[in-house]
Amino acid sequence: MLNKIYNYNWFFIFIISVISFIGFMALYSAANSNLDIWSKKQIIRFMFSIILLFSISLIDIRFWYKNINTIFILSLILLLAVEIFGIFGLGAKRWIKIFNISIQPSELVKVTLILFLAKYYNELKFDRIYMIKNLFLPIIAILLPFILVLFQPDLGTSLSILFLGGIIMFASGVKIWKFVVIFFSSLVSLPIIWKFLLKDYQVNRILSFLNPESDLLGSGYHLYQSKIALGSGGLYGKGFLKGSQSYLDFLPEKQTDFVFTLIGEEFGFIGTIFVLSLYLILILIAFYIAFKSHSIFGRIVSIGVGSNLFLYVIFNTAMVTGLMPVVGVPLPLLSYGGSVMLSIMISFGFLLNVDVYSLQKKF
Repeated sequence: MLNKIYNYNWFFIFIISVISFIGFMALYSAANSNLDIWSKKQIIRFMFSIILLFSISLIDIRFWYKNINTIFILSLILLLAVEIFGIFGLGAKRWIKIFNISIQPSELVKVTLILFLAKYYNELKFDRIYMIKNLFLPIIAILLPFILVLFQPDLGTSLSILFLGGIIMFASGVKIWKFVVIFFSSLVSLPIIWKFLLKDYQVNRILSFLNPESDLLGSGYHLYQSKIALGSGGLYGKGFLKGSQSYLDFLPEKQTDFVFTLIGEEFGFIGTIFVLSLYLILILIAFYIAFKSHSIFGRIVSIGVGSNLFLYVIFNTAMVTGLMPVVGVPLPLLSYGGSVMLSIMISFGFLLNVDVYSLQKKF
């Protein structure tokens, strides 16, 4: 155990801590210099999550490997339970209470999906990956949570699950032409999704993205205010606690989906690039761990965790800068919220577990 702790990737933990600290400060600013509203709770969540990260990373990887299928099924049951026992918030039913604690299973299922697909392709011989019949189980494993989350409704998270599953399948050796076939087949279903699955507010957000000036006081308000705040930050920003768009409450959801915008207003272009650089370091470390892992399982888990973080960051930053519609994807470690903090730290725990047991070849 002491040897494992000595060889631990402490630099990775340091970068996580730096990003989280920036998040605490951003939430403090978003609450108009009040620690109790958001920052204090987020600090407590971080402390709990970091303990969970260490616990997961130091438990023998063979224990996790043997129980992956059970863990994945339990996460799907939690996702189904949202439909029955879920509680409403912000116009959607995405949360479930366990021991009086609100949990968003759609965030946790991303982690279990990574583990499930990694185990599946680890046990599938490489020369059998090309077979069509071996695509059915991974596709079902991806589509089940995708559909359940889409109906909550949560377009951003459902798309993240879809992209994450596709990346893992591609990294596992599935040929590119099969993705092309799936893509064009999916285009046929777009009219059905648009007509019957998307809610009115989701349709309005997409339309306002295509024509931002069409409804500046309605569906386009979030993006309009976000662009004003980012632009006003300039190169160096207005300074900590001096973001006028935030303090005057023009910037909506500044503690969750638009926390990156708040950072851009107060610390400018340089501040946002610094934050993105920290995320890039975490992603590169994840791919480095994948590169040095001796097992297929370890490589796929590492690629999955790195890709999951990448999707969070690219979806959120593209959303708040107007490069894609507002879909409600938070920024891990920065945005306020327990489920995202918990799920991303759990995924980091499994990543570091792979790193600790990187020489493990078989399970």
